This record gives sequence, C-alpha cells and structure tokens, in this order.
Amino acid sequence: MQTPDSMRIAIGIFGRTNSGKSSLLNAIADQNFSIVSDKKGTTTDPVRKAMELPGTGAVLFTDTAGFCDDGELGVLREEKTLQVLDKSDVVLAVFSCEETNFDWVKKISGKGKKLICVLTKTDCADSKEIEDAKKRIFSVTQTEPVLFSAVTKKGLSELVKKIGEAAHHGHEEEFALTHGLCKKNDTVLLVMPQDIQAPKGRLILPQVRVMRELLDKKCIVVSCTGDTLEQTLSSLCKAPQLIITDSQLFSKVHELCPKESKLTSFSILMAAEKGNIDDFIKGAAALDNLCSESRILIAEACTHVPQKEDIGREKIPALLRKKCPSVKIDFVRGTDFPSSLVNSDGSARYSLIIHCGACMFNREYVLQRQAAAKKAKIPMTNYGIAIAKLTGILSDVFVN
Repeated sequence: MQTPDSMRIAIGIFGRTNSGKSSLLNAIADQNFSIVSDKKGTTTDPVRKAMELPGTGAVLFTDTAGFCDDGELGVLREEKTLQVLDKSDVVLAVFSCEETNFDWVKKISGKGKKLICVLTKTDCADSKEIEDAKKRIFSVTQTEPVLFSAVTKKGLSELVKKIGEAAHHGHEEEFALTHGLCKKNDTVLLVMPQDIQAPKGRLILPQVRVMRELLDKKCIVVSCTGDTLEQTLSSLCKAPQLIITDSQLFSKVHELCPKESKLTSFSILMAAEKGNIDDFIKGAAALDNLCSESRILIAEACTHVPQKEDIGREKIPALLRKKCPSVKIDFVRGTDFPSSLVNSDGSARYSLIIHCGACMFNREYVLQRQAAAKKAKIPMTNYGIAIAKLTGILSDVFVN
C-alpha cells in the first residue's frame, strides 16, 4: 500500500517569487514536475510531490506560491502558502543572490519549524555576490545556507543530507499507536464500524494501521462488528487484554467490556499520535460547563460528503444537544480552519473545539491547531475523548 500523505515527512518550500523554488523541487525530484518560468507568480497554488528521499524515507514536498506577489490574488495565494507552513515538518527557505528584502522570512520564523536555508542560482553569481548573500541570510536567520544550483546540481547531496538530519532530529524512535497497551501474545479485539459511513469493501486508515501494528507485535488479533460483539466475547476462551472500538460504539462496548480488559478507541489512539493527548483530555473538561451561550467548533480532517449517521455532523452534535439543547455548533472540514480564533474584541470565538482523529493530517499540523487554540484560550479535545466524556466513561478509557 502506498504511504499515506499524513505519514510522510512534510517539507515546505518557501521564498519570494522567482527565487528558484520550483527549480529546486524539480532538481530534487529529478524531473520537470513544477512549472518553471522567468515570469513572476508562475506557481499560483501549492504543488505537491510525494517521493522517497534517501536518508529520510517517505516525504511530501510542497512548492508554494512566492511571497511578495503583488498581483490581484497575491493575498489569497499567501494565505494558502501559510497553510502549507502549518503542515510542514521541515521548512526550506529559498533565497536568490540578488535578494535584499527579507520581510517574508518573519512570516515563517517563530513557529519552531526545522529551518534549512538554500541559496539558489549560484551558477549565475560570482564569489563576492555569493559571500555577500550568505552574510545577509545568516544575519536574518542565524543559519548558514546550502549553496545550490538547479543547473549544475551543485549542493544537492548536501541539501538531501540536511533534510534527513532535520526530519529525524528528535524523532529517533517511531511512535507506536498501541504503546503500553498490549504486548506479544496478547489477544486484542477490534470492534469495527459498519454504519453507512464505512467505505464498502474497505477498512479505514486507523483500522489498517492498528491492525498492522498489532500483527507486527505478534498479538492475537480478533475483529468483529458492534452487532456481533457479545457473541465474539463469548467465543473467546478468556477475556482479551485490550479492546479497541470505533468511538461511536463506546457505550455499547463499555457495557460488555470484561473487567480484565483495557478499553480504548481508534480515534483516541490517533489523537495520541497526531497531537498532544494530555491537552485533548484536559480540553474535554469544558463539556461539563456547556450552557446556552456556548459555541462549539467541530473540525474534521476528511472531506467526504456528510451522510446520515455522520459522527461529526450528527452523532456528536446529538450528544452535545442532549446535554445542552441550545448549544451553538459550527463545522469545518479539511484545511478550512479559522485563520483567527478570537473576536475583534480579543475574546475567544468558541467555548470548545472538538477535532476528529486527524488520520489524514500529519502531527505537525494538528499541533499547530492545538497551539492556535491554546493561544486563543480555547480548550480543544478529540472525537473519541469527547464521546467518552459525554457518555460518562472517560475514566474507564485507556490512552497511551
């Protein structure tokens, strides 16, 4: 199976218009993937390229529209560019030798991103121009740039090496979805969703990932649907060490869960991998204070067409309105997330944000959303945690 984009190292390419960003991507990919032209603003929307990079593994490059685009759509293009920044694990800041205005750098600094500076078009400049440009870049970024030429490929191997070092720094150990919840030879029961939202003939990504991890751990994996849970449990010679359920079935599974079994959900496992699980759990406390003035934002990463029984559009809102009938609820999907979470007077726009498991997003993007919520003083939680809280079973649920 092809590596999902959400599991790839996200590398964003940023810089002014005509700084050589598209040529850089083409050189790395060794193909004419991004359109290159002397005309400013050739790249109008983010261009993505998934590939395997030596020393790094599965990556997703995104070539962005240049900063300082004074065209009619320049502001909108810059908004798209900044969305890419939020998702990026590694940032390539691209400079040309003649560049002297570095105002755009302020827009990508200060977010704690792993920054690699690249000085392009070095084949068109003499040694003095290159040295002067290096000094200007270092004075702004405190980073020595990689000298690069898309024509001669000079600096390519050094750049690839630096990307690998940046991508793996602090991530030497791969995150395990079921870390601390089960071990070799444990029996793990997976309770799969089979509602109208379940894709016909397929499993959704969290189920596939969890199942593969459990098989690699040499666990004994048993699967069932919600309507066969009781029969499945009775067919086992002993209670499973762990039950992982679809969050929508939490109440039913909790009722039938043996005392010896740990209980969690696919959504909670994804939340622990994609974001700060402690903050998600703390955020759920806001559900105790729902009132007629409360406004909640429900954010879903997937962009499927909502159908009957949709967990984000119907099931969670029903639970919220059962607790507080007059609560106000807004919805966003995919990358449509509010650029500002505060009102004009500085007050928080929402009482709570409830986010899906975010299996389609990378960790960096979810952490950016959590950081934005924390800055606006808005608690944020996750689908699975919210359902467990609203049904009164959160204290019985395990997180890793």
